[in-house]
Amino acid sequence: MLIEGRSNLTQFLIEERRRHPRATGELNALVTDVSLACKAIAARVARGALGQDAEREPTLQFARDAFTRACEWGGNLAGYSACGEAPATPIPEPYPRGKYLLLFEALDGAGNLDINHGVGSLFSVLRAPQAGATPGDTDWLQPGSSQVCAGYALYGPATMLVLSFGNGTHGFTLDPQLGEWMLSHPNLQVPRRTREFAINASHSRFWEPAVKRYVDECLAGSGGVRGADFSMRWIASLVAETHRILLRGGVFLCPRDGTDPQRAGRLQLLHQANPVGMLIEQAGGCASTGRHRVLTLEPEALQQRVGFIFGSADEVERIERYHEEQLLDGGYRSPLFGQRGLFAPV
Repeated sequence: MLIEGRSNLTQFLIEERRRHPRATGELNALVTDVSLACKAIAARVARGALGQDAEREPTLQFARDAFTRACEWGGNLAGYSACGEAPATPIPEPYPRGKYLLLFEALDGAGNLDINHGVGSLFSVLRAPQAGATPGDTDWLQPGSSQVCAGYALYGPATMLVLSFGNGTHGFTLDPQLGEWMLSHPNLQVPRRTREFAINASHSRFWEPAVKRYVDECLAGSGGVRGADFSMRWIASLVAETHRILLRGGVFLCPRDGTDPQRAGRLQLLHQANPVGMLIEQAGGCASTGRHRVLTLEPEALQQRVGFIFGSADEVERIERYHEEQLLDGGYRSPLFGQRGLFAPV
């Protein structure tokens, strides 16, 4: 039965399962468990400082435990991996082990809790190479194109759950009176063009020439080579940035920089870039390292980090082209600022 003309999450999952007659329902059950964890986290986050009682676990630990408590018992998972924690965790006895692997960031943007700003949860689901067995270290190292589901929850004025099973990207809003996720944003689409970009300018001294070139051109505005004025954003939450881009377009840059020569980027490939990449691509956008499509990368380690650029296709493709040209000519010379650029050090 439709409520107010909208499907709820359960109805949506049933329809998705009907697209695949051989499906057993385990993936639907796992997503339902994840959605329950997100409801619990939403309730905790909504309490703000009232939920930070010194005698109770911190909200960040509560969020991680909410994921594990909700998902480990149902027999759908062989193991799970929390962002920033190594190694991964096999499903413990006496729970049965299933055929999926869950990677999650329980509370993205946790630093925003103190200022009552955007936070969220992010997750990715992979197939376990051997259902029912303890996952090996290499079982987790699958490219983003192997994901069977990805999604996030955003805890804001309205709590939203955004999902993709490889057939578009769809948004659900939590109805606080019904306690149900209602389909509010079916088939989200990222516009190909945008006049909005998000980047942490405090790291500008470490940017590669291609990124400096792109940002300089955007900041030059209508009088520059782009012939248009751009707005710059930065929320310090990957989930919140993704949500904004899905709803109104834009491009997000957390590029490879020179702060640590041993690290290719700041964001984790398996726990952050891959799920966001799937959601963005299924909505018509692009997700890249600046050099390669994110979802084609073969992971080398569970907690591997990458540079990450995603959003409106025209802008991401432009940035990739600038990286290619950087390799060809060895650098970028701004017509106004020489090699320095607007943000480069003197």
